[in-house]
Amino acid sequence: MGLGLAWLCWQAWLAIVAPAKIGTGFPDRQRVNAVVTLPFAPERFHILVFQRYGRVSGAEGNSVELRNIDKSQLGAIARFYWVRRIEPLQQGG
Repeated sequence: MGLGLAWLCWQAWLAIVAPAKIGTGFPDRQRVNAVVTLPFAPERFHILVFQRYGRVSGAEGNSVELRNIDKSQLGAIARFYWVRRIEPLQQGG
């Protein structure tokens, strides 16, 4: 029972902090491009997870460029505890 309560608390915490990880300025359309920042350099595992949501077009430092994401999925990406920030990908970037 204690393990179930701990899991519920963890899920609640992820749901509470996820919206704060999503930056402002995303265009008003269904498909968007984003830069996802991690607290460390992404590894193959992280790239494969992001490919479930959109097309990975590059990685530099601690950031991954993710294109053609359904805007409604930004919250799901932000729920990963290892995602620090999601911001719009600037044109030309």
